[in-house]
Amino acid sequence: MRLNRILLSTALVVVALVVQVTVLARLHLPGAVPDPLLLVVVGLALVHGHTNGAVIGFCAGLLADLAPPADHATGRYALVLCVIGYLVGLARPETGKLRSATVPMLVVVAAAVGSTLLYAGVGSLVGDTAARNVGLTSLVFTAALYDLLLAPFVVPLVMAMARRVQPDPLSADGPSTMGGSRTSRVGGQRTGLRTGLRRPSRLKGVKRL
Repeated sequence: MRLNRILLSTALVVVALVVQVTVLARLHLPGAVPDPLLLVVVGLALVHGHTNGAVIGFCAGLLADLAPPADHATGRYALVLCVIGYLVGLARPETGKLRSATVPMLVVVAAAVGSTLLYAGVGSLVGDTAARNVGLTSLVFTAALYDLLLAPFVVPLVMAMARRVQPDPLSADGPSTMGGSRTSRVGGQRTGLRTGLRRPSRLKGVKRL
């Protein structure tokens, strides 16, 4: 990842985490807590791809594990967001641009449901039964609902900012292609000139025969 991508991703992750911890977590909404950190990872993964999405997700999740008032095992949410960032990055189109807003919304719902189930699954392995006490069905439904309502305000903005530091693959190939065509044209002209210069000698040779 380039330096400008790292700086932008870090800033977005920190802002999302601060908003989540200081504002959204104190609203005491029923069920799950809105997760702007997940939405930031989704937006960045849709632009930068699955590899960078996994790295960003792991770093964002680890930061959330260490930020107070975290009450779960360190690395638990890092694993969840790493997997989510990788899977969401696989949905990134080859051109890097989405033609419809439906795809990001479906990805957000799938990421919200998947992250909640994966978080609860990892928790059950380490002996955390909080999800069972609250109700897993309620957590999944409210997580998907809250993130879906928050997504139109977060994901498009994150993707727009990420595209500014992400070189367009088509434009990146453009200069080299244009340069190659000019080089081939100049080379063709030089070859034609050389051929034209050699033709008289060949004709003279034929006349001598």
